[in-house]
Amino acid sequence: MKIYASPHAPAPVRDESIYTNLAVTRFNDFPAEQPAFIDAATGRVISREDWHHLTHQMAWGLRSGFARLGGVGSLERGDVAMIFSPNSLAWPIMLFGGFAAGLCMTLANSSYTPRELEHQWTDSGAKVVFVHPALLPVVLEMFKNLDFDLTAARRRIIIADWPARDPISNDYIRMQDLLYKGRFFMEEKFPGELANETALLCYSSGTTGKPKGVMTTHRNLTALLPMVDISYPNLHEPNPVMLGSLPFYHIYGVFKLLHFPFIRGIPVVIMQKFDITDACKWIEKYKVTQMLVVPPMCLLFTHHPAVDKYNISSLRLMLSGAAPLGAPLVMAMCTRFKNAGADFALIQGYGLTETSPTTHLLPAEDFVRKVGSVGPLLPNLEARLVVEDVQEAAAGEPGELWLRGPSIMKGYLNNPEATANSITPDGWFKTGDIAIVDEEGYYTIVDRRKELIKYKGFQVPPAELESVLLEHPEIVDVAVIGVVDEAEATELPKAYVVHKTGLQFHEEQAFGLAVQEWIKPRVARHKYLRGGVVTIEAIPKSAAGKILRRQLRERAKLEFASAKAAKAKL
Repeated sequence: MKIYASPHAPAPVRDESIYTNLAVTRFNDFPAEQPAFIDAATGRVISREDWHHLTHQMAWGLRSGFARLGGVGSLERGDVAMIFSPNSLAWPIMLFGGFAAGLCMTLANSSYTPRELEHQWTDSGAKVVFVHPALLPVVLEMFKNLDFDLTAARRRIIIADWPARDPISNDYIRMQDLLYKGRFFMEEKFPGELANETALLCYSSGTTGKPKGVMTTHRNLTALLPMVDISYPNLHEPNPVMLGSLPFYHIYGVFKLLHFPFIRGIPVVIMQKFDITDACKWIEKYKVTQMLVVPPMCLLFTHHPAVDKYNISSLRLMLSGAAPLGAPLVMAMCTRFKNAGADFALIQGYGLTETSPTTHLLPAEDFVRKVGSVGPLLPNLEARLVVEDVQEAAAGEPGELWLRGPSIMKGYLNNPEATANSITPDGWFKTGDIAIVDEEGYYTIVDRRKELIKYKGFQVPPAELESVLLEHPEIVDVAVIGVVDEAEATELPKAYVVHKTGLQFHEEQAFGLAVQEWIKPRVARHKYLRGGVVTIEAIPKSAAGKILRRQLRERAKLEFASAKAAKAKL
């Protein structure tokens, strides 16, 4: 068995709650009055001291104040609370207040439909939901589908309208009602083996079935913080500032924007959502030095005119993740930003929800020399490259990346079969991604064994879309694949469907467009069938009934080439 080790010395792992780790173990590393989080649009600041007081108040409000205000019973240690909100200044208070109260926090995609939210609510066993005022109709529709009457639903809802008061939601318990009334003087403790209790439940889309709850423990998070700290570039900036535009409900955003900057003393400027013009504006206003991105955001930065309208010369570092970042895009970004006066590095990393998330980071000094690589392993991690689950890949040859270490998830909630299929008895997590490692220990992801589609960094499981499409009254069989859109630097979901009675050639295009519209109210935006819908006579399958997606991908390439040739003739 060939086991690859990290080139870094081991990082210390503290068996304690993530809240204790941030608020006690690391709190005094920086001045109490230093900004921790800044609202980009209003400039409102939460200092490190504010964060400490407000999270203790929220912990008291959740454990003691919620029931007194008419909430559904008392919230106890180990109960699950959901956050369903776009980015806001309320997020660090909700999340870490929940941790201080001893709750497990499950984070829901803010673009979810009621149907998608219902699955996560039910599967996670959530007892209460923090909801942004704009998303309240989605939550109410979810509760209606679950046969909750309005009174029962209200007892489980907290309106995330802090610091601004939302007058429409006066009939509900609001964040403001849970703050300023009392405070925990000591957070719930998770010492020793208790650190293996679940802290976060993010949902990861597997290759089959619905999204699965990933049980991320306190120990996973407290281990990963020093692991990343050792590997993440230290630019020795006098006034570092990070722009927070990635969604906090994603493990990439919640860890790298709400956890990690806190231990580095880096204020995070919070954007509700990414907009290229706003991003450039906030970079100039707040003199942002660091930013987390995904490849489609990089593509925008290479050609959007906003880059030339604002002073972005303060940028020193961008870290790309969630999807592969190609060398041409890296070099195009470098040229554009150099012309804009920014002396910066664009690095990429690798990780999954199941790995909490980061496992690899490319050093800033190697971002050109090792362009395309995700870098070496983080401390405390081991890796294997395995071919077809049975043998080790030969030196320099690709294999499925298997990982082992303290940041690997505990398992999938309520799904021991999926856990057993993903984690071996001796602790190796099978990533499903194919990688190669060079003689210097730098890894490059070259393919994906599993069938997940990555649309702008978001996971789109083909099986989930297929199950929705099979509810269409005129579709009897379906297969969904991802097709590459080079212009957008992403994959697009594309469906091949079998019509129940068959269609004439001239009817197929109209039917495909109709199906694209039909699915929109039934799925989140990132799951739209942007790659199109094609009607075929039969879905290619193996003798065992498995969809032969490779055949469909080859067909899609031919269709693209044919359409391109036809366009050229015109």
